[in-house]
Amino acid sequence: MTIDSFRPAATRILDPIARSVANKGISPNALSVGSLVCAALAGISFYFSVDNPLSALIAILFVALNSFLDALDGAVARYLRTDSKKGDFLDHVIDRYSDVFIICGMFFGGHVHWQIGTIAIVCVLLTSYLGTQAQALGIGRFYGGIMGRADRLVLILIASLAYYIYSEAIFGYTIIGWSLVVIAIGSHITAIQRMASIWKRL
Repeated sequence: MTIDSFRPAATRILDPIARSVANKGISPNALSVGSLVCAALAGISFYFSVDNPLSALIAILFVALNSFLDALDGAVARYLRTDSKKGDFLDHVIDRYSDVFIICGMFFGGHVHWQIGTIAIVCVLLTSYLGTQAQALGIGRFYGGIMGRADRLVLILIASLAYYIYSEAIFGYTIIGWSLVVIAIGSHITAIQRMASIWKRL
């Protein structure tokens, strides 16, 4: 079971917050841009965390804020009834840039060899592409597979906290580095699962 299966429960929690935020005049697009800024700051924090584990704690804060704002912007848009194709497009673009900032920050900083980091970000982007491609083909946004975006972010949060507690390398990579190995493998499997499922539906 992936984290996305808890989406209905998360929506019930977010809706009251969304109403409060919307009533203060904060737009969904502003929240989306805020989530992008948090992702960029998380990437920078991860870059410096190899020599400074405290930066990993700062990265945790920004990753959590990125996730929260990313979920909140949609809830606010639904509450205001301003959800649109344009907003959906902006949300997907920002999500992909956020993935790039966070994951590239992790391997640019040296937590893992760049080859593995490259495989990880390519598999993540491919997985996300397949989810939106299903939507483009008219069968709805597809979140299936063992490692969706929420799963990746939870794994990154746990690995970052573990790295702060124990920052020594394990078989050549830090705990954050090994989380990228898991993300690379899990995202590749997810891409295959999504391809198979979409093909079957078509």
